[in-house]
Amino acid sequence: MFAAVDLGSNSFRLHIGKHDGGSIRILKTARDPIRLGAGLDSSGNLTPQAMQTALTCLRNFRTILAEFSLDAVRVVATNTLRIAKNAAEFLPHAEEAIGYPIEIISGEEEGRLIYMGVASTLASNERRLVIDIGGGSTELILGHGAEILHVDSYGVGTVRQSETFFPDGRIDAAAYDAAILAARTYFEDAATPYHPKHWHAAYGSSGTMRAISDVIAKNGIGDGRMSLHNLEILKNMLIGYGHVSRIGLLGIKPERVIVMIGGLSVLIGVMQEIGVPAMTAVDAGLRMGVLWDLELRATRRDRRDQSAHEFMRRFQADEGRAIRVANTAATLFQQLKPESDVYARYLYWSSLLHEIGLTVSHTGFHKHSAYMVENADLPGFTTREQSFMSMLILAQKGNLKKIGDALQDADFAKAVLALRLAAMLMHSRIDADVSHLRVKMKHRIELEIDNAWLSEHRTLSYWLDKERGAWNEVGLEFNVRVNG
Repeated sequence: MFAAVDLGSNSFRLHIGKHDGGSIRILKTARDPIRLGAGLDSSGNLTPQAMQTALTCLRNFRTILAEFSLDAVRVVATNTLRIAKNAAEFLPHAEEAIGYPIEIISGEEEGRLIYMGVASTLASNERRLVIDIGGGSTELILGHGAEILHVDSYGVGTVRQSETFFPDGRIDAAAYDAAILAARTYFEDAATPYHPKHWHAAYGSSGTMRAISDVIAKNGIGDGRMSLHNLEILKNMLIGYGHVSRIGLLGIKPERVIVMIGGLSVLIGVMQEIGVPAMTAVDAGLRMGVLWDLELRATRRDRRDQSAHEFMRRFQADEGRAIRVANTAATLFQQLKPESDVYARYLYWSSLLHEIGLTVSHTGFHKHSAYMVENADLPGFTTREQSFMSMLILAQKGNLKKIGDALQDADFAKAVLALRLAAMLMHSRIDADVSHLRVKMKHRIELEIDNAWLSEHRTLSYWLDKERGAWNEVGLEFNVRVNG
């Protein structure tokens, strides 16, 4: 049983689901329309009131989560926490309130998860376009069946559109035309990759899209479809009301009307710019995608494995060397007896990517590798995971002072030692079974190595001296015992 929590710019939402054969059955949902995106002040900071409202919601969600026996929980935050200048200040309080780590995901990762959720509900192997209009951003995803072909995130959503073009709830034709035109400017570059020639069907996945679809269907607008023609009719109806308070349409709650108005301007804008004649709203998206991602991780079909290998190949890293270092590092890490296996997979992925910086320069390649991993779009990985891997990759060689206090985490220090030793053995051209090599790390590092290796691989003693010096600099004694 899994739980997905989506900290969106309009609403915070929760899904609890259980894998049931070929599908995930939703057991519990919760939603709180806190409109976090509207809680940013003129300086781009979350206001104290917005943060307090969010914390109250998260505490309520924690109570709900505690009622279930959950195998995994994933909490993801989207655009507002991506852009809020004081997000780092708010995040620890938010994590304490809900009781789980919060991942601020990139727009591209958001799009990937949205598509996973949508694709899980559609049985066909068609080529499709998925559009998700949220409170702070809009994601476009092109896919074929379960495969994602292209994904982009654009910084326009319902909150900004509503606040900018419909202040105080006033609606008129000039404002709507301006809102649609502004929305179109975001999607000008999307006209080519998402042109209708690349897909056979288009779907809308967000709550805003479903609200618009419901309003069209329940109020008998046109033929009831979410076509561009019917959207224009809906727009003119809203203009006719003149103000949010006067709108009386079936299928939409009063508090959702202002969100729908801003979302409609984005939807018309993107459909006009790309050339989408009509689309279908689906009752699936980010949260369902998160649940499926948790299920895949649990069954060892982790998207992060694929991402690491794809990234390694994209930058033409030597795959043989990378895999050899990864396997050696994994063996040594287990010898070091970490308190938990939390870092084991990150060590393996970091090892695969430790030399991708060679595509930039041989000088200081570890710094380039670390920068690339931290700043790349790696599907499946969170910003926090990439930052951790970046630090591990940076520590693969050279002095250890550059990673600051990170070595105070004993398991992280063991992961660093495992990667450094694995890289050292690879550079010394030792391609042998390392299971009989002995290494310990507690109050000091103790390494037992065969004399035959030192005799056969002349550079090894040099690398060991360098390694001893690096650890001594950070106050950890490094002893080498030669056997034979």
